[in-house]
Amino acid sequence: MSDQGRLLQIMGNIQDIDEIYHLAAQSHAGMSFETPIPTSDTNALGTLRLFEAIRLLDLGKTARIYNAASSELYGSKVPAPQTEETPFHPVSPYSTAKLFQNWTTVNFREAYGFHASNAILFNHESPRRGTTFVTRKITSQVALIACGQSEFFELGNLNAVRDWGHSKDYVRGAYLMLQQPTGGNYVLASGQAYSVREFVEAAFRVIGVKIEWFGTGPNEVGIDPATSNVRVRVNPEYYRKLENETLLGSAAKAKRILGWQPEYTFDALVEEMVLSDIAAVKTGRIFAHTYLDLDWLVSDVNNASEYIENGSGRVKNAPRRIEDGPGAPISGIEDNGQDNAATA
Repeated sequence: MSDQGRLLQIMGNIQDIDEIYHLAAQSHAGMSFETPIPTSDTNALGTLRLFEAIRLLDLGKTARIYNAASSELYGSKVPAPQTEETPFHPVSPYSTAKLFQNWTTVNFREAYGFHASNAILFNHESPRRGTTFVTRKITSQVALIACGQSEFFELGNLNAVRDWGHSKDYVRGAYLMLQQPTGGNYVLASGQAYSVREFVEAAFRVIGVKIEWFGTGPNEVGIDPATSNVRVRVNPEYYRKLENETLLGSAAKAKRILGWQPEYTFDALVEEMVLSDIAAVKTGRIFAHTYLDLDWLVSDVNNASEYIENGSGRVKNAPRRIEDGPGAPISGIEDNGQDNAATA
């Protein structure tokens, strides 16, 4: 996405392109504060390069284009539920780049007649979500606790509220958008909002643990009352510089025009993720599908638990991205973000 010539070459070698699903992105809103330039180059300019390649190759007359936009566009100062008409107020380099991406899609649709649709995606999860994202961090750590390989884990803002759905539902919505006679903008959302705290509670319920909370702010802890063991701690290191406190979407337009309806409930999603992670722990593959590919770190996948520190559940000797610079630990990365629909 950062090489216009290569993009033209690849797309020019593909015959009979009917549908294009644009999912490529640096999809970590929290990380974008540390990597604003690479994030913007990939998410914003990369999208412009894609649409310009479509125009130069004269594909806009036949190909239908899907762009994965984001509920992070709305920011923190908008009323819920958010719709296609809700004003945008992005609060991170990631969401600012996504705003450029969104309007680039609209611009090429209106200026060149492209069949191009923006999907304003609220959080969508699956067992393939990277473990640096808060949902999978929770389910993977609950799985480690259930298997006796960790004692507790740390989170940031427990009160952040998100509209969480299943990636499979959102992939189906993406397909339906490109079956319409014209392109448009559509919100895909479950219409149900839960806090990070509630996600934690739901994940522990899967393994038969009822979490109780004590303390406030950075001193708050989640305790298993049956054992009195602390299972969750708050670490201010994980707070975003700017936080979208509440994101809740209305998919009324998608339901009306596309006939789209989410099939997965919140509890079913959480249960699927926890059970998948328990199976992954038992086979030594708990970090096989992370946002950072850690497979190369583990010489013996049957002993992958050796890479988990006692207590905190953090990864030892995690690789750093070049753009993060020296001394940037994986333990300092956590996000409530939602890209990418490809995680189904």
